[in-house]
Amino acid sequence: MPGRTDGLITLGAADALWVDLTADSAVPTAPGALTRSPAHAGAGYVLLGGHPVATARTSGGRWGVPEAEVRRAAAQLNAVGMDRRDLVRIGPFRGAPKQEVNKEPPLRWRQRITRELGEPDGPEGAARCADGRAYHLAGIDWRRILVEQARDGTQRTWWLPRAVVRLLDFAEHTEKQWVHAAPTRQAGAAATEPPSRPRQARDTDGRQTTSREDPTASLRPYGKELEGQLYSVLSRKPGTSRRVAGWACAVCRTAPATVLDHCHEHGYVRAPLCQSCNTQERPDHLYGNDIRVANRYTHLFDTDADDWLRHWHRCPGCRARTTLPLPHLAAWTAHTACRSLRPTHRAPRGRKPCGILRVSWTGSQNAPRSCLLTVAVDFCPSGEHRVLAQVPYREATERFHIWLAETAPAVAAAAGPDRLDGLPAQSRPVIADTSGEDLALF
Repeated sequence: MPGRTDGLITLGAADALWVDLTADSAVPTAPGALTRSPAHAGAGYVLLGGHPVATARTSGGRWGVPEAEVRRAAAQLNAVGMDRRDLVRIGPFRGAPKQEVNKEPPLRWRQRITRELGEPDGPEGAARCADGRAYHLAGIDWRRILVEQARDGTQRTWWLPRAVVRLLDFAEHTEKQWVHAAPTRQAGAAATEPPSRPRQARDTDGRQTTSREDPTASLRPYGKELEGQLYSVLSRKPGTSRRVAGWACAVCRTAPATVLDHCHEHGYVRAPLCQSCNTQERPDHLYGNDIRVANRYTHLFDTDADDWLRHWHRCPGCRARTTLPLPHLAAWTAHTACRSLRPTHRAPRGRKPCGILRVSWTGSQNAPRSCLLTVAVDFCPSGEHRVLAQVPYREATERFHIWLAETAPAVAAAAGPDRLDGLPAQSRPVIADTSGEDLALF
């Protein structure tokens, strides 16, 4: 390969190799992944997807990288599947802390995108470096997959496919681990190897392989360490964020946890989650009592139903009542219980579900007799805001009990009022039982 020196390839040659190897990847990649901002060879590494590639000085004084590591990073990226319809909102968020993004590591990709899209020249000019070339994030061309949405002429919001969000979150975590281990790695390399060559080790067959640390090796799986604790109390304790970062996500178990998910209805901590899973779990509210049933509910109630039901029932309140928080129960009712009622239309490959599902409710789960769920279809050619069903809250919970027992028997067996012994003494939603009958579910 042109540009090869001292067993390494130059950054320019690595750029060309990266683009060539990832030409058919589902995730679009950017040229200049190793030479344009925010890549910084002088930091001792560059990020390609979720893989850090060590940089070293060649005998000619130029920066180079191991060709095998570039190929490994490309193979990892090519293995990532992406659904462009499964989107995660990445900003802007009100009240989010403003942080200055330096040109040095770490990646902090959310802050970079927020800053770049907020430039005076607008989104188009924001994605350009000083020399007019497009920015990238860990070699990924995020501009080609960024989706901008605006609701009723209000502030625009930015969205990326969930697979890319998870990939960038993993890249950010990998970079933190790499930087943290840099002093130890450099000391070991200085004692055993020339500084211009990557540290090597021998495998069981005697072949030399480049040593790389697994960025998730230090993460521990989440058990029940926080069960029964109130979020309002735990979130104020010093060191909670650092403790959360030491766990793997309790749902996907493949990404580092970044947030402490909790039940907004009862106030109990569920488990530490990665940003992607936390966003996937969050209801898509149109108003306080109105949600859109997005495509991600297929994962929540069909594909990965067992994992998500187990996660929601980490809340003692939901587990004791054998139900879900009201917004989640409403989404389940529309997506699952009323699925057969949704109209369809002819499409080139069979029939296509009509419009967009929406579910709203009146009343409160604290007064089950008066709470009513209304399932409708927006943007239906045969009549916008077409009402499909009106389901009383109690009927919805009864349907959910039956479905839960069939879908996740282990979760259903661990739920119910007979499990109240483990419930903390003071639960936030507990109120005086003035009617007896209306509050029989509690």
